Parts: sequence; structure tokens; C-alpha cells
Amino acid sequence: MLSLTRLQRYYLYYTVVFLSFVFLLGVLERHGMPPRWVGYAFLVFTITMYATIGVFSRTTDVSEYYVAGRRVPAFFNGMATGADWMSAASFMGLAGTLYLSGFEGLAYVIGWTGGFVLVALLLAPYLRRFGQFTIPDFLSARYGGNEIRLVAVGAAILASFVYVVAQIYGVGVITSRFVSLQFEIGVFVGLAGILVCSFLGGMRAVTWTQVAQYLILIVAYITPVAILSYNVTGVPVPQVVYGQVLEQVTELETRLFNSPSELQVREMYHDRADMYAQKIMQLPQSLTMERDRLSAQINELKAGDTPMRDIVALERLRRELPHDPEQAKARWENEMFNAVDRSKPPVHHAEAFPGDTEEQRDAQRLNFLALIFCLTIGTASLPHVLMRYYTTPSVSQARQSVFWSLLFIIALYVTAPAYAVFAKHEVLSHLAGIPITKLPSWVAAWSKVGLVSIEDINGDGILQLAELALNPDVIVLATPEIAGMPYVVSGLVAAGALAAALSTADGLLLTITSALSHDVYYRIFRPGASTQFRLVISKSLLLVVAVLAATVAAQKPGTILSMVAWAFSIAGSAFFPALVLGIFWARATRVGAIAGMLAGLSMSLYYIMRLEFGSFSWLGLGEFPMEPWFHLQSTSAGVFGVAAGFFVNIVLSLMTKPSPQAEEFLDRIRQMGQKGGR
Repeated sequence: MLSLTRLQRYYLYYTVVFLSFVFLLGVLERHGMPPRWVGYAFLVFTITMYATIGVFSRTTDVSEYYVAGRRVPAFFNGMATGADWMSAASFMGLAGTLYLSGFEGLAYVIGWTGGFVLVALLLAPYLRRFGQFTIPDFLSARYGGNEIRLVAVGAAILASFVYVVAQIYGVGVITSRFVSLQFEIGVFVGLAGILVCSFLGGMRAVTWTQVAQYLILIVAYITPVAILSYNVTGVPVPQVVYGQVLEQVTELETRLFNSPSELQVREMYHDRADMYAQKIMQLPQSLTMERDRLSAQINELKAGDTPMRDIVALERLRRELPHDPEQAKARWENEMFNAVDRSKPPVHHAEAFPGDTEEQRDAQRLNFLALIFCLTIGTASLPHVLMRYYTTPSVSQARQSVFWSLLFIIALYVTAPAYAVFAKHEVLSHLAGIPITKLPSWVAAWSKVGLVSIEDINGDGILQLAELALNPDVIVLATPEIAGMPYVVSGLVAAGALAAALSTADGLLLTITSALSHDVYYRIFRPGASTQFRLVISKSLLLVVAVLAATVAAQKPGTILSMVAWAFSIAGSAFFPALVLGIFWARATRVGAIAGMLAGLSMSLYYIMRLEFGSFSWLGLGEFPMEPWFHLQSTSAGVFGVAAGFFVNIVLSLMTKPSPQAEEFLDRIRQMGQKGGR
């Protein structure tokens, strides 16, 4: 193992090389290098660097593969944890959510920070003292038996899989925009970069790659907003001056939101929503009438001297009509909800808990608090985060890792609100109210990816804010273009976003395959399997899971941040009650833990699926659409799951006999801490 001094020196060299590469690309762009080449250069250079680290970190040792030999110093483990944590959701989705929802987006910042405090106080020291490889290892040792190990494996796979799908989806967005690849192809190209490190060297390669990725992503995240801050305020420290820019944003919002043209557009969207509601109520006759109307219009155009392109456009609309009333209802409901959203008055950035009535404001406040709770609990329960604390040499190093993790993550957290405010200032100042024919090129570029849409619903040729739809995942990636910066800055941001997505995906895939190969194959089916064969199984499963996750991501199942929030609710519901009660309550039993994990997991999954993906007709639930409980969104499903997990665990533990080994186990890991042990 290299000494700390040598590691610092190596990563200093790495940082200098990367910054020199960025400078060189900037010079080449000024001399005519095409933007697409800049994108390809960033993609090839960064993937090559990660692959090189992966090759040099390859290993056939089980301890090195699963926990990096437990020799990662606290400082570097904190940096690797920071990269592992700063996923595509943090890098791309956080600032975008703050841009769209303003104050309410701060729930993510508060919840994630609070989660690391819980990790430091409640979990990290005890998990490190235990000293095995995975979270199912700990639960099996604490409660006894393989039944709880299998339940934990299932929960870990499910939470991690949803999370990794979000990361691979982010990779697809990045590659499709900056290297002009089709989204689905970009997903699988990015997958190759993910596999290089985790496949060759497991946790050892992932750790040292994540340190390198952190250095790229933090530079990439801060650079454009610092430039934008300097351009707007003359101060290149956005975290300090974004408050005064927020005041300007508030003034712009007040003026633009209440302009006559803006009110007209929102009213037109309201009328459109009513139209779709009527069409839904009149099904199936409305579908037949729509098809007849288009056919009559096409025949009329064919009879006249109409350009063929107009006829072809109408024929395409007729072909794209829903084939049956069920499809029509689903599509028109989606269009209706979209129109309703656009008809609503926009949220003022600085307004906390907006709403027309006190009931609506209370619902917003409750969702804010519930989301904080779920993110806090979820952070303290994610297997890929908790596994990082198995890699340190000692318990004290594990505690220090949490401190360093928070320090490295805070750099992004305090920048994200500034990102949102400065990006919104640019849009309100330079985009709203300009002719649609004079929109900057980035609008069309991101429209091709499907993350920006423009509709001139009132036909005045001028862009109103309600006619502009921005996906939250586009804000960070598009900010350099929005602000008119050189394309090399856009490439730098894309490289940072790619680093964030790859670093988290590596850790998640390793968690899934470790659960399958170590906890299922080795612990249950073949305890005598050789080290070499265990690693072969792990790497084979890695390929299968990665390809499956990429296939799901290619279907674009949701926004990045919503998918990540679901993963947090799933992890918190399944693991948090079992872990906390298992560490601090010797009376907790195996029956209680298993039932609690299943109850919490089932409750969260049910709530998410019913709210987000409709009813389950195959279960006889198709005629009973579900309304949100207590007005809580699906991202807060963990509120119900965690409550169910604790309740069921405690009740059944009191009804069953505790294991005599439980007290001995807890005494052992506590005594290790008192002796300063591992």
C-alpha cells in the first residue's frame, strides 16, 4: 500500500494533468476546434484515466475486492465517499430541483446532511467494529440465520438497483447531448466506463477511482457558477453573493409572472386542460370524433392546392392517435395534467410553502418535513454508503471518514442553491420575452434530447415563461450555454456530471454483486467456494446486473432525483429499523427484524407504485385509484415504511423469545470500541 504522502503526491499530479488538459482544450476551441470534438475529448480522456486506475488497482484478493483491504486512510475514504454520494442526482438534479421549486428543494440539502450525522452517531462505529464485508453480514450475525440475510439481500438489491438506474440514465443524458449519441446508445457507452473499475478491482479500484472522480466533479461543478457570479456581480464566490442576486430574481419574478401576456398564456393552458377533461369524459365517442375530424381535414387539404408537408403532418397525427379508449385516456390524462401544471401561477423562488389556501400550504409544509425525514433515514441506511466504512483501518478512522465526507460534500451543497439562483437570473433576464426565432442554440440542442420544450400556444412569436418547460436535470448541464460561456466549460461540466454518475454507479453495482456473490452464493449455497471462483461469480453477476440496469434506464422511467428519492425510502424502510434496534436494543429478535423489514419494504413499494405507476388491474385494484395519504408525495413513502418497520419489529420482538447470543454480540462490538479496536 502506498503511503499517504505518496498518495497525495499522485493525486496532485493527476489534478495538474487534468487542469492542463482543460486549458489545452480551451486554447484549441479558440483556434477552431468543433464543439463535438471537445465533447469527445472529455469523454475519452476521463474514461481512459479511470480505466488506467482500474487496471493498476486490479486484484484477486477477496478482502481487497470487497473492502479495499481495510487500508483506506480516513481523508481519502472521505473523498471517495463524497464522490460515491455526489451522484447524478446531487450533481444534476439538486440545483435543477432548487431552480424549479425554490425553497422546497432545500429539503434535499437538509435531509442528506442530517443523514450523515446519523451515520456518524449511530451506525458507522458499530459496523466497522463488526468488521465483515456487507450489511447483510451484520444483520445475519446480529439476529442469526440466513433468512434475514436473504431479506436484507433483496432489499439491498432493490434500493441499489433503483439508484443505479438513475445514475445510468444520467450518463445517457450527458452522452446524448455532448457527444451527439442517441440516448439509448449513450446509456450503454457510459456503462462501459462504469464496468472498467468495478469489474477489474472491486472496492479497491472503485475507491481510488472515486477519489479521482471527486477531484473532477467538484472542479466542474464550481467553475461555471463562479464565472457566472463574476459576470453578474463582479465577485467570483457565488456562495457569498447569491443572496443579492436572489433579490433581483424576486423582482424579475414579480414583474414577469403578472404580465398580461403571461396571464393570457396560463389561461389558454387552463382551457386546454378543460378540453382534455371533456374528451376523457366523452370516451369512446371523442376518440372516434377526433379520428374523423383529422380524416376530413386531410381529405380537404388533398382536394386543394396544399403543400404535401402539411398533409404528411396531419397524417402523422392521425397515425399517432391512441388505438383504443384505454390508451386515449392515459395519453389525454397526461396532456391534461401537463396543461394544468402550466396554467398554475409559478412558484416564487424565495417563497416557502406556497399555496392558495391554508390547507395547501400545510400540505406543502408536511411534504417538506416528510421528505427531510426520508432522506435523513435513507442516507443512514444505504448499503453502498455504509459499506465504505468497512474500508478504513480502524473505528476512529471510520469516524474521521464521516467528518471528511461531510466536508467534501458541503462544497457541493452550499453551491447548489447559488447555481439555481444564478441560472434562474439568466433565464428571466435574457430568455423570457424574446422572439422564439431568436432563441439561443442551446434551446434547440436540449430540445432534441427531450429535456427542454417550447410551445407558442398564443401564436405571438414571443416566449412566455409558461411556454417554456425545463426538465430539472438540464439546469446544471446547460448553465454554461445559458450564460454564453465557451463550450469547453460545458464539456468540463459534462465530465463532472459523468464522474458523479460513474462514481456512484460503481459503488451501487458493487453492493448488488457483493450481496449476490458473497451473501447468497458464498454464505448460503457454497461456503467452501474458492476465492478465485467467488470473484468469477461476482464479476459475472456484475455484467448481468449492469446490462439489466442500463436496459431499464434506456426506458426513461422518471427524473433522476425522483428515482433517487424512491431508493432512499426503500432503503430506509427496510434497513433503518432493523439496524438501529439491532444495535441499541438487545431485546430485538430475528422474527421481529424479518417481519419489520418486509413490512417496511412492502409499505414503501406499495405507496410508490400506486401513486406513480397507476393501479394494478391484475390484482383487482384497477377500479380504485389511490389518493395520497395525508397529501404526501411518493418521494416521502419512507414515512409510512419506516413507521411500519419499527412498529412490526418492536411488537413481534416483544412477542418472541430473544436470542441469547444477541447480548453477547452487542457486548463484543462495544468492548472493541472501548479497547480502541477495529
